[in-house]
Parts: sequence; C-alpha cells; structure tokens
Amino acid sequence: MEIYQIRAFVTVARLGNLTRAAEALSLTQPAVTAQIKALEQSLGVALFDRSGGRLALAKAGEMLLPTAESLLVLGAQFKSEAQQLQGSLQGAVELGLPSEKPDFLRLGELAAAITQRLPLVELKTQTLPTAVLAEQVSTGRLPAALTIAAHPPRGVLWMPLRSVRYRIALPREHAAVLKRGGWREVAQLPWLDGPAGSHTHLLLRDMFERHGLSPRVAMQNDDQANLEALVRAGAGCALLREETALAGAASGDFMVWGQARADALLGFILPYERASEPALVALSSIIQAIWKPRAPVASDPPAVAPFPTESTPQ
Repeated sequence: MEIYQIRAFVTVARLGNLTRAAEALSLTQPAVTAQIKALEQSLGVALFDRSGGRLALAKAGEMLLPTAESLLVLGAQFKSEAQQLQGSLQGAVELGLPSEKPDFLRLGELAAAITQRLPLVELKTQTLPTAVLAEQVSTGRLPAALTIAAHPPRGVLWMPLRSVRYRIALPREHAAVLKRGGWREVAQLPWLDGPAGSHTHLLLRDMFERHGLSPRVAMQNDDQANLEALVRAGAGCALLREETALAGAASGDFMVWGQARADALLGFILPYERASEPALVALSSIIQAIWKPRAPVASDPPAVAPFPTESTPQ
C-alpha cells in the first residue's frame, strides 16, 4: 500500500469521475485505474462498485474514505514539517476572513506564529462575506479561509474552531420596546445589516424569518467588526457577538433584548484538491496549535457540540 494509491482513491471518490481525477492527478486514466486496483488487492476489499458501467463507492470504500483522507493529511503534514526544517517553504499564502475583530479571529497570534515558524512565507488576507468565502474556497480560487456560519459549508475540508453566539443589541433610546415589544415591534426598529452573504446578514435574516418577519434595514455596513460603535451611537440595532453585547450592556452603552440569540461556528476551511499543499498543511498545523480544535473532517457530518459561552443574563 503506497501513499500515491491512497491519493488516487481519495481523488476518484471525491470527484466521482475517473477522467477528472486523472486530470487532477496529472496521470492517465489507465494509471489511476491501476493504482486503485493495486490498492484494492493490497487491502483485500473492493473500494468501488463498477457494475452497470458506473464507478461508485462500494460499502468498504465509504467506510475507509475518512481514514484515507486523514492519512493524506498526516502524510502531507509530515512532508511539510520536514520542509520547514529545511527552510524551503516560501512565498505567499492567502487567507480569506469574515468581517470580525482581529482579536476574535486571533490574527495577531497567527501572524506571529507564521513569522516564527515560516519566516520566508508572507500571509495575505482579504475580507469577504461568508458565502463568498465558501464559494471561492470550494472552487479553489482561494486556498484557505476562516469563516463564520450557522452550519459547516459543504464541498470543503472543515475544521471547527469554536462556537459563536450572537445577541440583539439595541440603542438605549429604544428601551420602551424592551418592556412592551415583541418580535414584530423589534423588526420595525432601524437595523444595521451586513452585505448579502455575510454571516451577520444570514444570521439576522434567519432569526426573523423563523417568526415570519423581516428586519427594517436602515444601514448596510460592510465593516461588521465595529458594529457596536454604531449601536452605541444610536444608529440602529444589530447582531453582536454575545461577549461584546453583554459587555456593552454592562457598561450602559446599549441594551440586549431578551433571550433571543443566534448560534454559529467559527471554522477553518480548505479546498479538498489543495489541502495537501505544503504551505497550506503548515498553515493548518499552526491554526490547530493556536485554537487546539479537534482534527479536520469533511463538512458533511454534523457540527461538533458548541464550546461553552457566557451565561445569559435574566
């Protein structure tokens, strides 16, 4: 059993097409077929069902695929760490980001770790809405991203880092709504929204749609990292991270409405086809060391249980 045979198996399984897999591996179709057959002979099980002219995963293939993917990640990490010792990793690594505060995303720690462990690598970041981040990573146009979403995005390698809870923050002049208003009254207040596809936009719309309502948007703001300043100034209501919302309420800057909340996950995503690139394996290893999450998994299984959050005031 060889690592290139496992790579051929995973590539065919994920792309679901022998021609596309051969192109991705820069091999001929007969060469890919031969590698898979050699792996099946080594393992003593059939990984694919070839009946009816189709190539589909057999039951054994479905069960072994997660382990095969983990072996590829470990193998690439082993190679990457060896290259780091040789000082051969260099160039630029692009990282997509959601619009959030750098401290929350731990960008300072990430940049410092890259400077220390990968001194010849330059980190380049770009801030994009959540939906755009997922689309660009899944298509390989963006090599990696941190993202915030209610559910893990599909079609990418997903590493959950922590849970994120959002609360409704209101300017103090809307105190009367806290006493007598319900969802309908809150929806009619002026709201600060993010751009289409951003995590705050998607979470806000989902929260109100569950009650058959839409928020009255007074301002759409691309910079979601500093929404609390706008709420504090009385510009409108907004979804703020729970720790930010509770701190602002405790200091009297604004108020938090009721028990309403929206839960999401902060995660790190990679495209399947590029996950074994040495620079991205090194980046993934650094992020794991910073956040200490569980091992990366495909995005199809359910999300992990959320980390504890601060208690909600009564």
